Amino acid sequence: MAEADPLSAGPSLAAQVRTAVIWRSGSQVLTQIVSWCSTLIVIRLLAPEDYGLFAMAQVMLVLLSTMNGWGLASALIREKEVTEERLRQTLGMLILLNFGLALIQFLAAPLVALWFEQPEVADLLRVQSLLYLAVPFCALPHAILSRKMDFRRPAQVRLAAALTGAVTALTGALSGWGVWTLVTAPMAMLVTEAIGMTWAARAPIRPSFRFTGAGHIAGFGGVMTATQLFWFVQSQADVMIAGRVLDTHTLGVYTTGLFLAQLLASKFVPPINEVAYAAYSRQQGTGQQGMGSEPLLATIRLVMLVALPAYAGMAVVAPVLVPVLLGEKWIEIVPLLPILAMAMAMLTLQILFSPATNARGFPGIALKITMLGSVVMPAGFLIGSQWGVTGFAWGWVGGMAVLTGATILLSRRVLGLQIGALMRAIAPPLAAALAMAAGVALGLHWLPPVIDLLALGIVVPLGVALYGAVLHLIAPDRMAEALRFARTRGESEPLPAE
Repeated sequence: MAEADPLSAGPSLAAQVRTAVIWRSGSQVLTQIVSWCSTLIVIRLLAPEDYGLFAMAQVMLVLLSTMNGWGLASALIREKEVTEERLRQTLGMLILLNFGLALIQFLAAPLVALWFEQPEVADLLRVQSLLYLAVPFCALPHAILSRKMDFRRPAQVRLAAALTGAVTALTGALSGWGVWTLVTAPMAMLVTEAIGMTWAARAPIRPSFRFTGAGHIAGFGGVMTATQLFWFVQSQADVMIAGRVLDTHTLGVYTTGLFLAQLLASKFVPPINEVAYAAYSRQQGTGQQGMGSEPLLATIRLVMLVALPAYAGMAVVAPVLVPVLLGEKWIEIVPLLPILAMAMAMLTLQILFSPATNARGFPGIALKITMLGSVVMPAGFLIGSQWGVTGFAWGWVGGMAVLTGATILLSRRVLGLQIGALMRAIAPPLAAALAMAAGVALGLHWLPPVIDLLALGIVVPLGVALYGAVLHLIAPDRMAEALRFARTRGESEPLPAE
C-alpha cells in the first residue's frame, strides 16, 4: 500500500518545519553535549599520535562512505508516494552496495597503510569495514521518517546512540585502548542507531533484489553519490597530502584543530539541512513553488545569526579556550583556530545552498561545485604545504572563498536569489560578530593575569552581551525573527521571510 502523504492533513508545512527544527536541532545540542563531554575527556587521555593514525585511516573510510547509498535513500524523500516494494528494493540496493564497499576496504587496507607508511592503519581499516553493514538500516529509516517530517524519534535514537558511543569511548580511553578507542566508539554508535532507527521507522528488514521500476531512484542517487565523491576529494585532500609531509604528532594537532573549528559546520548545520531538504521537497510536492529564495534566505538568516558570532568568538578566545577544553599538550592548535574559523564561516554559508537546489530537482549544481572543489582545494593544500601546518589552514581559507563565490553564482538563477538580498541576510550578524570580536580581544588584553578558565568565564558572557547589544542596535528585527520562529505555533503562518 502506498504511503500516505504526510502533508495531506494535520499541521501546516511551517508548523512541521518549526517542530522538526526544534526536535532535530534541539536534540542535536543535547546529543553533542554528551558527545563533547566524552570527546574532550578522551582527547585529554589520548596522544596526538593516536589522532594522526586515526586521521590516516579516515581517508579511506570517508572515500568509500561517499558511495554508501545515502543518496539512494534521499531520493525517496522527493517521491510523491512510496510503496512497500519500493522500500524493499531500496534496502536491497543499499545492502548490495555496502557489502561491496566493506569488501573493497578490507582488501585495500594494506595499500592505504603503504601510502602513509604506517602498518597499523591496515588493521584499523579492516575492523572499520564492518561499519558499512549497518548503513542500510540507518539510511532507509531516515528517509522514511524524513518524508513524514518526523524528527522526534530519530532524535531520541541518536541520543541513545551518543550515550552508547560516549560510554564506549570513555571505557576505551581509561582502559588504555589508544587509537582503538576512536574506532570502537563510532562502531557502537552506528549499530545502536541502526537498530533504533529501524524500529522507530518500522522499516522493512527483508530486502528485495528485483529492481524493476527503481531506475529513477538509482539515477538521482547516482548524481548525489558523484557529488559526494568529489566532496571527498575536496574535504580529505588536506589529510592525504599532510599525511605524507607531516609527522603523526603534527598531523594529529592539525586534524584536532580542524575538528574543533568544524564543530558547528559538521555537527549543527547538517541537521538543519536535513530539515531544510525535506521541507523544500515538500514545498515542491505541494505546489508551493512561488516562494522563490525566501525559504533559503530565512535559513541563512537564522543559521548565520548563531554561526558568525561563534566563529568570531572562537578565533579571539583561542588562547584560553584550547588549554581549558583540550589541555596544554594541544596548545599548538591556538594559532590555527583564527585561520580555520574564517574558512568555516564561509563553509557554513556554502553548504546551506545544496538542499535548496537538490530539492528543486537540480542536483547537478552541487555536483559542479564539488567538481570545482576537487580541483581548488587540493591545489590550495599543495601550495599551503610549503608553509607547514599553518599553510594547510590558509589553504582552507583560499579554497572556501572560491567555492562560496561559485556556489552563489551557480545557484542564484535556479533559486531566484538576489545578491543584495543575500548580503542583507548576512551583513547584520557579520558586523555584530566583528564588533564583538574586537571587544572581546580588548577584554582579554586588559584582563590581569588569571587562570584560563576564569578568563574564559569572563570574556564569553562579555561577548554574548556585546553581540546582542550591537545586533539589537543595527538590526533589531533579527532577534525578533528568531524568537518568533521558536515561539509561534500558528498553523497558517508562512515560513520566515524577509
